[in-house]
Amino acid sequence: MAGPLPPHLLPDGATSDAGGRLSVAGCDLVDLAGEFGTPLIVYDEDHLRARCGEARAVFGEGGVAYAAKAFLCRAMVQLVQQEGLHLDVSTDGELHVALAAGFPPQRLVLHGNNKSPEELASAVDAGVGRIVVDSFDELDRLDALAAERGCRPAVLLRVTPGVEAHTHVYLTTGRDDSKFGFTVSTGAAAEAVERARAAGSVELLGIHAHIGSQVFRLDSFAQAVSTVAAFANPLGLAELSVGGGLGVAYVTGEEAPSITAWGEAVLEAAAAAGVTARLSVEPGRAITAAAAIALYEVGTVKDLPGIRTYVAVDGGMSDNPRPVLYGSGYEVFLPRAATAERPRAVRVVGKHCESGDVLVSDGWVPPDLAVGDVLGVPVAGAYGYAMASNYNKVPRPAVLFLRNGEVRPVIRRETYDDLLRLDL
Repeated sequence: MAGPLPPHLLPDGATSDAGGRLSVAGCDLVDLAGEFGTPLIVYDEDHLRARCGEARAVFGEGGVAYAAKAFLCRAMVQLVQQEGLHLDVSTDGELHVALAAGFPPQRLVLHGNNKSPEELASAVDAGVGRIVVDSFDELDRLDALAAERGCRPAVLLRVTPGVEAHTHVYLTTGRDDSKFGFTVSTGAAAEAVERARAAGSVELLGIHAHIGSQVFRLDSFAQAVSTVAAFANPLGLAELSVGGGLGVAYVTGEEAPSITAWGEAVLEAAAAAGVTARLSVEPGRAITAAAAIALYEVGTVKDLPGIRTYVAVDGGMSDNPRPVLYGSGYEVFLPRAATAERPRAVRVVGKHCESGDVLVSDGWVPPDLAVGDVLGVPVAGAYGYAMASNYNKVPRPAVLFLRNGEVRPVIRRETYDDLLRLDL
């Protein structure tokens, strides 16, 4: 049995009336589901802006690049620009969205572990401010690009510091055994620095490192800073990026450090390690995750006596594959009764042809949950829509930004005709 949904898992602008009915930024969630249909993802815009501002306050102007992979659309790009952040993109597609939204290219950072010659050319042509080089093959490609176009892009070298982040194995990126970056322990990182410095094709500005995603322990970040600083400090380069990866709470009992606490830990570790380079970070999840709630309609309630109760909704792994990929936990609640006790154990599943299509493995809901109810999953703002698919030809959901009682659709719901657009 579980109590009411913990308020810290809801967006900043979430409020409940006397009957427990939930609104976000002055907008009633049940009404939104009725008007715009489900599945539906709703963001508290002021929550997004507050987290951007918190990061900027800790790391300063130019010290924060929002990690676009967490959630990206033109409206999000424009919000990030308005809040004075840089933007981290990792593919030509993300770059295209950023440029289409009018983001200043000099404030873009291009990542990716396998950038094609075409992606690198696009970045150079657009005037991207930083390219984070991930391999010797990319250095070869930049050599060829420089010979062809006479360009000399500014780059950071991504190094793998050998730090074991305490997170899911699929989310670790700082171990020696990683597809990302130049490994420090093997000498590859030092070789990459020597080559980049000697090349006329790139301007080496600094070092980049990232230890993983959904990391709660601040000492993991402190260790990463210390380890990377031991490599980077003697180089005398101007910039050092320590990436992102700050975890967020998804379920009852989880607590995560604030962006401010994370920033203070990183800055203290950098000072202790004697870092004089300009420090930067790349938060994504920490900005967007708790800002959003995913709304679904309950279509089937199937009681299996002595086994469990399955609650099937009109979405699933197509709009949030994280539980399938990582075993990620989520809470579930009824927006019509957000403050109610939740004594009924359920497993929330999607509508897809997979037994593994599970959204909430061990959920709790009020006893009167019924077919037709709007069901809410909080902390749905990161790596849900961004990883969504059309499995079983299910259209992807609509996305709304909510602010001061006003609703702004930012991504329309896909139609069945959209599913045919690429067919020949």
